[in-house]
Amino acid sequence: MYRREFVAGVDEVGRGPLAGAVYAAAVVLDPFKTIEGLKDSKQLTEKKREALDICIRKHAVSFSVAWAEVDEIDEINILQASMLAMQRAVSGLKVPAEFVIVDGNRSPGFACPSEWLVKGDAKSDVVKAASIIAKVARDREMVRLDELYPEYGLAQHKGYPTPVHLEALKTHGPSPIHRMSFAPCREAIQ
Repeated sequence: MYRREFVAGVDEVGRGPLAGAVYAAAVVLDPFKTIEGLKDSKQLTEKKREALDICIRKHAVSFSVAWAEVDEIDEINILQASMLAMQRAVSGLKVPAEFVIVDGNRSPGFACPSEWLVKGDAKSDVVKAASIIAKVARDREMVRLDELYPEYGLAQHKGYPTPVHLEALKTHGPSPIHRMSFAPCREAIQ
């Protein structure tokens, strides 16, 4: 049996982009403090995500953000890299979780029991919170990387394969932060 207050939610963001790390966050919420407005990060505006990110970080019992780098994605594949990022996020919690709820259809395995929950970022507050923290952290990193590689427009599309990004890849070729295991990046050097 696990205590309700030590349940962590974990979610990843950034499996689909052509550039940048895949991020994950783990969050343990205080079961006696409700955070209003929690939703799947994809259903929130950037402004609302930013506000909730601050609130979650302030009121959570514990939270952790982790990632798997581009070279890890290329070496072990994006699915395994996202699992690795989730394991790192849960391991980074200052208050160890006694149980983990994972958004998705599989659990990467943790030091404590876990279960996966399909569409967990729409069903579980701890997973919703993790979804928001991970999305805000990755988006901020992509804005930072846009300053280093402005020719790709990363601040606008966050590395996803938009027409603008694909055209930039054709024009400039891939950068060091592009995932060479992804076909559009490989094709851009041929």
